Amino acid sequence: MNIAESLLYALKDHGAKEIFGIPGDFILPFFKVMEMSKILPFYTLSHEPAVGFAADAAGRENASLGVVAVTYGAGAFNVLNAATGAYAEKSPLVIISGGPGIREGQLKVLLHHQAKTLDSQLKIFSEITCDQAVLDDPKTAHKEIARVLRSCKENSRPVYIEIPRDLTFDECAEVVPASPSPVDPEAVAACADEIFSRLEKATSPTILAGVEIRRFNLEAKLSLLARKLGIPVATTFMARGLLLEDEDPLIGTYMGLAGYPRITDAVEQSDALLMLGVIFSDTNFGVSQARINLKSSILASDRKVYLGYHSYRKIPLESLIDALLDRAKQIEAPEIRKPCAPKNGLIADDSKIEPHDIAKAVNDLFDKHGKMKIASDVGDCLFTTLSIQTTSLTGPGYYAGMGYGVPAGMGLQATTGERPLILVGDGAFQMTGWELGNCRRYGWDPLVIVFNNCSWEMLRTFQPDTSFNDLDDWEFAEHAKIFGGDGYRVTTRAELKDALEIAYNTRGKFQLVEVMMDRKAISPALKRFTDAIKASN
Repeated sequence: MNIAESLLYALKDHGAKEIFGIPGDFILPFFKVMEMSKILPFYTLSHEPAVGFAADAAGRENASLGVVAVTYGAGAFNVLNAATGAYAEKSPLVIISGGPGIREGQLKVLLHHQAKTLDSQLKIFSEITCDQAVLDDPKTAHKEIARVLRSCKENSRPVYIEIPRDLTFDECAEVVPASPSPVDPEAVAACADEIFSRLEKATSPTILAGVEIRRFNLEAKLSLLARKLGIPVATTFMARGLLLEDEDPLIGTYMGLAGYPRITDAVEQSDALLMLGVIFSDTNFGVSQARINLKSSILASDRKVYLGYHSYRKIPLESLIDALLDRAKQIEAPEIRKPCAPKNGLIADDSKIEPHDIAKAVNDLFDKHGKMKIASDVGDCLFTTLSIQTTSLTGPGYYAGMGYGVPAGMGLQATTGERPLILVGDGAFQMTGWELGNCRRYGWDPLVIVFNNCSWEMLRTFQPDTSFNDLDDWEFAEHAKIFGGDGYRVTTRAELKDALEIAYNTRGKFQLVEVMMDRKAISPALKRFTDAIKASN
């Protein structure tokens, strides 16, 4: 087999289900192999940021590899922001770039798409990937592929692979998965013993679950551990959407001063807070970081465990949870009081719509038809999900890059076959919303809700009385039919309810519900968050 085939089979063996990409001259040979071999399905969109976001969302959903393929220079640099978001939020994204051929690189002229030097792209991507390889030697390419894909899975972070275009069809050995990085069982045992001792002595232990639980597909094990120990679980803002089963001991999402007091107290007053896979970021802790007692907390993240003033290295999260499960005994655990479901019941009248009305309308829709996976952009649409029934959620909760929601939802439908609900603001829709025009080619039919207040309203909450956050009315619903979907523009709660019902029952093409709202109409969750940020500053 050739280098491209070896890479494609390796991606499939490591859990990749599809590839998202945009062709360009340096990657054309690889695209030809993808099309002819049919080893993995692939989908093209309109702009590189979108294929990056779609691949990122597919990887998150599957707790496995998301894959994006782009050309050298102009293509790869366009996917940088999506790759950076994946690195920040620990998403296992494989970036494949075509590269100048070996013989081209020996010419004494600059090549098109070249920035500074031929390896400038490699150097730039090394900043936001955990491993890299240029497959410039067919004899060793299979080993390079194995090493890099192991890094991607073990670290749940992006990796970069570059294929010189004149080597794409060169013969290459089959990729044998690299052996897992060694783990010291004695170190894992010592770490688990110390954690377990702390939990046994604690009077109010709490588990705070982060995104690594999802990335490494550990939800079932976490639920079992918490139930055996009788310890409640809260998720960080980034990890909302974890633990969806009825038996899961989930008490809600921790938001510090911006959250519900019962959940905030359970986390911040815990005398043994076990943070599993948590990213210690401002969005997770910015409104109350000083209130977390790190001396009595345990943080397991990035294959490290921190307990007070010392730490354990090279401790995979799964190994740690397995060791804790081995030590947990089936006991008469106290009942964990779970929160009540969000209040539903949209009043379908002629009142203007606010974000919390959208949450109520979605809850009503879920009650009637069943829950849907949600892909959300950043902004008030993401904060509104805190008032929606807990369901599978994909969104940029930490990196907060705009434009994620629409292509992420398309990536979800491509990889799962299930129809997603996409929540997006008008500012982010201006960036990537037009990618919906690609749905017709693939038969995707997401249900899209656009929060349209003709404003970058979340930014206005931090700097009010400004005009530069004002946006024009682009009348998105009017354009939906041109791009192969249906559009509904609603201004009242009654219109919102009716439009969502029609959109849900219409299949085969995307449905866009454009919800018109006044500026300065924000969700209760966003108001609590911005008020807390302002107070802390």
